[in-house]
Amino acid sequence: MNQKTDKRPPGRIKSSIVLRLNTRLFFRLLGIYLGMDILLTLLFTGGMFIWSEQRCTEIDQLVQERGVPTAEATRWMEAGDYIVSAGTGPHEGWQLPEWMPAPDETGDGTRYFNPGDTSLFFGLLRFRHGGTTSYTVEMPNDGQPYAITLDLSSPVTFFVFVTRILLVVQLISLVSNLFKNAGTIKKTLRPIQELAAAAARLNTVSGMSPEELQMLAGKLNEINATHLDTRISVPGTQRELKTLATAINSMLDRINEAYRSQMRFVSDASHELRTPIAVIQGYANMLNRWGKDDPATRQEAIDAITAEAASMKELVEQLLFLARGDNESMHVEFEDLDLTAVAAEVLRETEMIDQTHQFSAQWEDHVMIHADMGLVKQAMRILVDNSIKYTPAGGNIRLAVSSEGGNARLTVQDEGQGIDAESLPHIFDRFYRTDQSRARQTGGTGLGLAIAKWIVDRHDGWFEVTSREGIGTRITVVIPLAAVNQSENPKEAEEEKKLA
Repeated sequence: MNQKTDKRPPGRIKSSIVLRLNTRLFFRLLGIYLGMDILLTLLFTGGMFIWSEQRCTEIDQLVQERGVPTAEATRWMEAGDYIVSAGTGPHEGWQLPEWMPAPDETGDGTRYFNPGDTSLFFGLLRFRHGGTTSYTVEMPNDGQPYAITLDLSSPVTFFVFVTRILLVVQLISLVSNLFKNAGTIKKTLRPIQELAAAAARLNTVSGMSPEELQMLAGKLNEINATHLDTRISVPGTQRELKTLATAINSMLDRINEAYRSQMRFVSDASHELRTPIAVIQGYANMLNRWGKDDPATRQEAIDAITAEAASMKELVEQLLFLARGDNESMHVEFEDLDLTAVAAEVLRETEMIDQTHQFSAQWEDHVMIHADMGLVKQAMRILVDNSIKYTPAGGNIRLAVSSEGGNARLTVQDEGQGIDAESLPHIFDRFYRTDQSRARQTGGTGLGLAIAKWIVDRHDGWFEVTSREGIGTRITVVIPLAAVNQSENPKEAEEEKKLA
């Protein structure tokens, strides 16, 4: 079979990465330059209008003192930077709105601005030579109007000249940064390029020397299943790689914790299976030696083997349940169901089986939840079975179902031996027992509450546990109410459902 090989240098970074980063930096710098140009244009325009108003105010004071110039004097003014002409003749340019701020002396005048010959150049207003830029204020003057016209061509020409130089400098800066940024990006990404090159060399083992292979193997062997506490160390100057190393180290922490948890689980499961197997082997040997002709010995061995086989079956089923839950392969079928009815059914089944304890119940009618009935029953049976195991004969076990604050509450309370404060945070851990010697006597595996917790978590619920040694334990399962039962009054919600 022919296999295509990539002949590019190992670890080479694709140009598209540099191109994307370079393009982004280019447009960012372009935006900065455009914003700066617009700001300078606005500042110049605002300053020009302020200066024009001040200049018109000064000229208006001269007109008030000396009167409106004659037509001959007006022609002489054309050599200067302003003209005062009598009348209301037509004025070139745009009439400015009346709401624009103006000094009190010329506040009742009408203003015109003539930008001259204009065109749009890179989004900025450009004034071409040949046009006259002017600012005109027409004063009413009590029925004898006159107009003050300022020639702004000189400052505008200077501004255009400076703007052109600035645009050329910015254009040169943009072009030079295209090449400069590309080199900077490649230099910044060089450590990652070297990392990619080292990874690519794993696929070209034939091109590596024995010394290189040995060194690489030594580095790789530092992180394995028996040394998951090994972490990557990166110098502080490599900030980008330091962030990457921190993320990898965090991932290794999670893998290490999961691996240790799995190893504990396998070890505990092996221990639990070893005990019944040893018992079965012992009784099988006893049958082989003395039980062939002794009916009493034979029956004792059969009973013991049957009991231990049942324990093994229960343990395997629990292990399979947790395994399917961990693999997200457990089938969960949600439906709206009455938690009170389910709890009452579990209680009736328990009373038929157990005649040594007293049971009491406190129900709230029609507490609807959206859940899997089989899983909810399984969680209830686990809690009730635990209460039976650890409550002395004749003790009372109480079940209660209620709703509060948009949640359904299922409570199982017993008069058992209780749980000490040190063990209470661990009762939902797999294979954890508060009393190792008593656990084997009662047939517990330490998986029941772990299974119940998985079921409750799958239904977005939680546990509330209160326990005192020598008094008893109260465990409450809290599960959100179904949407149909979110009303503060459950009975009213049920009546509304029937009416609907």
